Amino acid sequence: MPVREQSPAVERAEPRSVPALCLCAVLLVLLLPALVLYGQDVRTGAAFAVQCVVVAHTGGALARVLTDPLIRVVGFGFWLFCYVWLGLAPLAMLATDSYPWGFAVDAGTAFTSAVLTETGLLAYSAGSALAGRRTPRTRPVLEPLLTRRITPVRTLLLCGAALALAAVLVPAQGGPAAFFQSRQAVNEAAAQGDPGGAADQALAAWSLSVPAFWALLALLYVPRTPGGDRTLRGVRWILLPVLVAVNAVVNNPVSQPRFWAGTVLLTLVFAAPALRRPRAFRAGAAAVTAAVLLVFPYSDYFRHDKREPVEVLSLAEQFTSNGDYDAFQQIATGVDHVRENGHEIRDALGPPLFFVPRAVWPGKPDDAGVALARHAGYSFENLSAPLWIESYMWAGFPGVVAVFSLFGAAGRRIDGVRHRLREHGGTLAALAVTAFGFYQIILLRGSLLFVMGPLTLLLLVPVLTTGRPGRTVPEQLPEPHPEPPAGAGPDTGPAPASAAPRTAVSTTSTGEART
Repeated sequence: MPVREQSPAVERAEPRSVPALCLCAVLLVLLLPALVLYGQDVRTGAAFAVQCVVVAHTGGALARVLTDPLIRVVGFGFWLFCYVWLGLAPLAMLATDSYPWGFAVDAGTAFTSAVLTETGLLAYSAGSALAGRRTPRTRPVLEPLLTRRITPVRTLLLCGAALALAAVLVPAQGGPAAFFQSRQAVNEAAAQGDPGGAADQALAAWSLSVPAFWALLALLYVPRTPGGDRTLRGVRWILLPVLVAVNAVVNNPVSQPRFWAGTVLLTLVFAAPALRRPRAFRAGAAAVTAAVLLVFPYSDYFRHDKREPVEVLSLAEQFTSNGDYDAFQQIATGVDHVRENGHEIRDALGPPLFFVPRAVWPGKPDDAGVALARHAGYSFENLSAPLWIESYMWAGFPGVVAVFSLFGAAGRRIDGVRHRLREHGGTLAALAVTAFGFYQIILLRGSLLFVMGPLTLLLLVPVLTTGRPGRTVPEQLPEPHPEPPAGAGPDTGPAPASAAPRTAVSTTSTGEART
């Protein structure tokens, strides 16, 4: 008969390595920015000075996440995006006065854009710090939600649904070969078709990609019953190769955006038991950071039909010529847009009500990326709109402060719950938080109206395929111990007499607790 696990003793986090923190900070704050500016005719000014502060802020925060004793998946995704897309890339643009797109702004607009970026970062840091210091005794929403565990029956139902969707939608879209065309060919085919069907095509694509991804992830980490289940094990080994093949078709990096393909791959990797350990997570996060800096600029090899030989460019040339790094320029375009048209708080209703069709809501706000492209006079409209400029277009600097303070606090709380549940595989904390942490890069890059549909599917599917935890999951989870002072070693003294005794618990390979 299963028994309830008694409240475990307070968990002590290992101390932060000060030498590792200093080394990471020097590399990210000094050496990499110097490498970006090396050989460039640097043009200084007020905007450039503020941007140096942004680089120091984002680089220092990323260094802290990479050396944090706690696992911070959401914090890592946020600071990685900010360091590369809003730190190093704008530094190269402002230093050389060169931008990916043709729309140019004056020095005053560039200065306002840099200040706007730093304002959002300060608000996020403040919200995260306050959430990290305040430890609530009750968690009425996050804890019960993130402890939900995938169940075998719901997992098999999801696998069946994903395979049924693939059987219907893959042939309807031209068969498997159509999913290995370049994104240029896919976009041209969509442009030649019915313009009103673009939304339906996007919905069909995400209806294929997200369930297939979650079916594979859930099948990999579905908890086994204590006595074993031969039927489940047999079905699992039959479905796994089929779902791997389906994901290779519908989630491949050839026709799918690199950000989404990266989210799928990184979630599968970081959900593994080995990378749910703090030390292994830090090593994996450092490897991802290096890959984003060195490999990502060249990962668009399959975007065009005519593939030119790969030409290695300096970081500065990549940041100033590649449209994937247009976040800062889009912020500057948005500042100019607000100067001419003013703020519109009503536009904030668009993202949460994205599912309302325009036929029902004629005044539904336009996609922010499209609005900025039209303001700049571009012939193409598929552009980003970072969260900074969207919140600024709603309500100015107060809107930026409010949005990022809440975002920082929520991210820190989610990271805290995930760290405490890191030994329990198959939970939303281990799977959904990891997926959101990496998808967050797409969310931050924007635009929100474009992102909200896939994000809703990404979070809703795992909630529907999970159930409340059984009695073997601890009712009360240990609080993370405050970080000890620098230089202090781990506590090796005897445990206090008042500490609650630990109950012997074994875990399966998927992290399911047994008594």
